Amino acid sequence: MRSPHIDDFVRLTMDIPELALIRGEIGVVRSTWFAPSVAYEVEFHQIGHDYQTRALLLAEQVEVEEGPLFDSSKELAPEAATTALIATDAH
Repeated sequence: MRSPHIDDFVRLTMDIPELALIRGEIGVVRSTWFAPSVAYEVEFHQIGHDYQTRALLLAEQVEVEEGPLFDSSKELAPEAATTALIATDAH
């Protein structure tokens, strides 16, 4: 597995109870620290909160998310997307 880079989406591999972060949550790498050891500053947007939580995490606490983050089978059908666009333009 590759190391995270800035703007990568990463998944938390363990709970961080002090910050109310739960294993499996997805965040965005905002910076990389190299001393005294490699760490990643990751920003999380938790549902129901109007603020972000940033955590400084070690490599073993995150894994890079590869591929799409959302289920593409739940996307709107082309005709539904067109209807939604027309309805939006009407207002």
